[in-house]
Amino acid sequence: MLDATARDTAITLARTLAEDDAFRSALSDLIAFPTDSKSPDAPLHAYLAHVAQGFTAMGFTTQGLSVEGRPFLLASRIEAPDRPTILGYAHGDTVPAMTGQWAADRDPWTLTEDAETGRWYGRGIADNKGQMLVNMTALQAVLAARGSLGFNTHVIIEMGEEIGSPGLGRVCERLKDQLKADLLIASDGPRLAADQPTIFLGARGGATFRLRLNRREGGRHSGNFGGALRNPALELAHALATIATRNGALQVPGWVPAGVPDAARAALAGLTPAGGEVDADWGAEGLTPAERIHAWNSAEILAFTAGNIAQPVNAIPDQAEAVVQLRYVPGIDDTRLEQALRAHLDAQGHPDVTITREGSQFRASATPVDHPAARFAAASLARTHGAAPVVLPSLGGSLPNDIFTEILALPTVWVPHSYPGCSQHAPNEHLPRALFPEAVGLMAGLYWDLGEVSRVELLGT
Repeated sequence: MLDATARDTAITLARTLAEDDAFRSALSDLIAFPTDSKSPDAPLHAYLAHVAQGFTAMGFTTQGLSVEGRPFLLASRIEAPDRPTILGYAHGDTVPAMTGQWAADRDPWTLTEDAETGRWYGRGIADNKGQMLVNMTALQAVLAARGSLGFNTHVIIEMGEEIGSPGLGRVCERLKDQLKADLLIASDGPRLAADQPTIFLGARGGATFRLRLNRREGGRHSGNFGGALRNPALELAHALATIATRNGALQVPGWVPAGVPDAARAALAGLTPAGGEVDADWGAEGLTPAERIHAWNSAEILAFTAGNIAQPVNAIPDQAEAVVQLRYVPGIDDTRLEQALRAHLDAQGHPDVTITREGSQFRASATPVDHPAARFAAASLARTHGAAPVVLPSLGGSLPNDIFTEILALPTVWVPHSYPGCSQHAPNEHLPRALFPEAVGLMAGLYWDLGEVSRVELLGT
């Protein structure tokens, strides 16, 4: 039987811990590590050594790993073999600091507060150092209140998520037996809104392509040759226009999902995504904006260039380039995305446009909305918050969720502690200070409930 009084005690303690100066100090220490993924001098190992101390203080064993030149930390606490085992995940790397571009001349690697808005600023506070600290603090509160977690747990922390998680799949393959678990519970990405506790169950995949059309060496005078020579910018513009309708609905066969599952449609009913910043008439017809972001595919032109836009000259450009990104949900053949685009452009009369894959690919993956673990997590958050959380079939962005669903065969539940306006990946990354105690309380309630149930109750099997 669930002990409501003890649960409330754990949640109250969690919130108190998050409001204490020690929490702010711990967050400040994490942000002070300049862990830019792309910097060769980033102190990635030092950051993980620092984090390991925090887990050790909670009775975890820690193990450092290095794969594909990237460091990893595995922290484990095994209490009883018959109890559920939960896998956690976080990343300590960040995007570049963008020093000099922050308001009020803020140092990205220093935690600072705007007293007027109640916001805390610092690179990584939202993505993902602050979210990791929320979960660690919640674990600390449950341990203090109960004397144990009541479940077994492993936590993987990587230092390369912002560059495609190199080595994470190999780590999970190598430690597959050691990491046998029942469920992934992790935190990354934004809530639907700052005041709406949210769960998402997977992530859209992401694949990027560079399209290029090269017609000749050097430009040609636009007066002397205009009207007689092909203009690659115009040609590529026409090619790009075939990828979607004038209202943004995908038209590439093989890139379009078969439909939105009924359970996903029900979960998304009435939701306004992306903090309300949507164009209601943009995207696939017959879908709501929430369905278009969290249950459908989209293609975006990230960049398009021909000639010199800063100093145009009277010349027909010799070449044109564009970068196109597809975000996609499970259910399409993502091993043939490039082939599908190639066939589409050929059929539309653009065989001369070359296609090159850019960067790494996150694969789409998601746990069904009606999975027992998803219902369990939603019920736990509702019990703590007093109202049902938002449940999203997929995060609109991309995460290495597929590594956990495919390599480790786990259902996945993500509980984000950020919000759409946090400026992650941009200058002025921040979170509202008030969000932290609420988020730590939600996670303490969830961890407490995990310690009260059996595998059968958690997974329905």
